[in-house]
Amino acid sequence: MLESLRNYSLEALETWFQEHNIPKFRAKQVFDWISKGVTAFDEMNNVPADLKNQLKEHFFINNMMISDVMTSSDGTRKYLMTLNDGNIIECVLMRYKHGNSICVSSQVGCKMGCSFCASTLYGLERNLDAGEIIGQVMTVSRDIQERISNIVLMGSGEPLDNYHEVLKFMRLVNHPKGMNIGMRNITLSTCGLIPKIEALMEEKLQITLAVSLHAAEDEVRDALMPVNKSYAIRPLLEVCKRYAEVTGRRVTFEYALIAGKNDQRTEAERLAILLRNIHCHVNLIPINPVVERSFKASDQAQAKQFQNILKQHGIEATIRRELGSDIDAACGQLRNKHINRASK
Repeated sequence: MLESLRNYSLEALETWFQEHNIPKFRAKQVFDWISKGVTAFDEMNNVPADLKNQLKEHFFINNMMISDVMTSSDGTRKYLMTLNDGNIIECVLMRYKHGNSICVSSQVGCKMGCSFCASTLYGLERNLDAGEIIGQVMTVSRDIQERISNIVLMGSGEPLDNYHEVLKFMRLVNHPKGMNIGMRNITLSTCGLIPKIEALMEEKLQITLAVSLHAAEDEVRDALMPVNKSYAIRPLLEVCKRYAEVTGRRVTFEYALIAGKNDQRTEAERLAILLRNIHCHVNLIPINPVVERSFKASDQAQAKQFQNILKQHGIEATIRRELGSDIDAACGQLRNKHINRASK
């Protein structure tokens, strides 16, 4: 069975080349081409033909194809990609003044069951391997012919539920002889799997950890996020506090503002008290509407009031600018439309 070359680090590739009596420097050449986003061995114009043929016997490069692209009026581009096994994933390109940012998926679907999220409607199909996660970055970069400078692991799936492949992906994309995207330019979003946060803490990576909180009381979070029944708010915040202390990195708390559910003054006051001793930032997110869900986003006035209350308590908070709402940019929406069409 052929292996994905995008799944190989430079060091692993050098080992493979040595085991097959191929000069070590050739591994660097091949890794360099892979990092540039080539999709075929014949694009490697400084690699001998006999080596290309040998590699074709063991590996493949391209592990996905673009099936659909939707472009928003604000420049956001949402990609629907088909993997080699026929599964469908999504990723989103967001353009900012500071550069191009991509939101990538870490799983096909999701099993976390968050009640406001479209990604979890069809459950979890499987994990993505590191090559399939980095493939999203390479495929979009090749499509727009521009460099990707920032990565957000906030697409479909729970990244820490796919811990080892996500960790491998971050090291691959950060490799100085590869795509060389700085760890500080990577954000990993999690719904709060405490044991995996503790494991990640020990890696001492300089990424940004973003924790989906979305409530200041367990009863409310239980209803929104089933994971809270296993990892409740206070134990989660305790490990986040330690994470910030051990890594020296500020933790971001994501808080999706849902009208009438978690956006009142009392919730803001409770949240401020919970976070007062944690080195953190709160990212307030008026939710993107999801057809299959009944939730509505808080209006701007309510969001601003929530933000001001946090700031009055010394908690730094911003309201995330809405991007891609006209192209169903919320996680899972485009994939779900594809699944629904295919089932009819």
